[in-house]
Amino acid sequence: MFDTAVFDLDGTLLNTLEDIAGSVNYVLRELGCEQVSVEKVRQSVGNGSWILMEKVLPGGRENPLYERSVHMQMQYYQEHCRILTRPYDGILPVMAQLKNAGVAMAIVSNKGDGAVRELAGHYFSKLVSGAVGERPGIRRKPAPDTVFEAIRQMGRNPEKTVYVGDSEVDYETALQAGIPCILVSWGFRGRKFLEEQFHPEYLIDRPEELLSFFGV
Repeated sequence: MFDTAVFDLDGTLLNTLEDIAGSVNYVLRELGCEQVSVEKVRQSVGNGSWILMEKVLPGGRENPLYERSVHMQMQYYQEHCRILTRPYDGILPVMAQLKNAGVAMAIVSNKGDGAVRELAGHYFSKLVSGAVGERPGIRRKPAPDTVFEAIRQMGRNPEKTVYVGDSEVDYETALQAGIPCILVSWGFRGRKFLEEQFHPEYLIDRPEELLSFFGV
């Protein structure tokens, strides 16, 4: 049984894909580049804005507009991160049940720290005890820094902590942090990909399945 949960944000708690795609295509339009599909963005997310823009900007890091494109995307996204974004069905009531049962929860993400705190504060302010995004001094996932910082903020023990995410980045993050990982199939990668890539010990299809891991 666990008493602490560290949640990934995108694809695990929130469906943020449309707003991320909107920010990417805003930047591409402003820079005179061809826009990309939502599916292309889905395949490119997970490692933060620098790698996202490297994958969608023509020429990637070699494009002289690359660094500018990253800062544009981060700023635009932070200002427009709640247009189409919604919690996945069932997430909020499940988190409320966990909270009532004494489970401590926090959010970690490769988004910029400002956007993470904006989204966490709007959707989960009464449910989580910490939210950690990319910022100086904390390496982005799959480095374990955000997880360790979240556990520190909650004042909990890593030995009773589980990580919940939806992607290969999340699986590797939990591995590097030395804690178990629950992968969810409703996010950006899907059950087939996760099963084929990792043969995970814990893979769930509905938020309600989380409750049993905490004895709720």
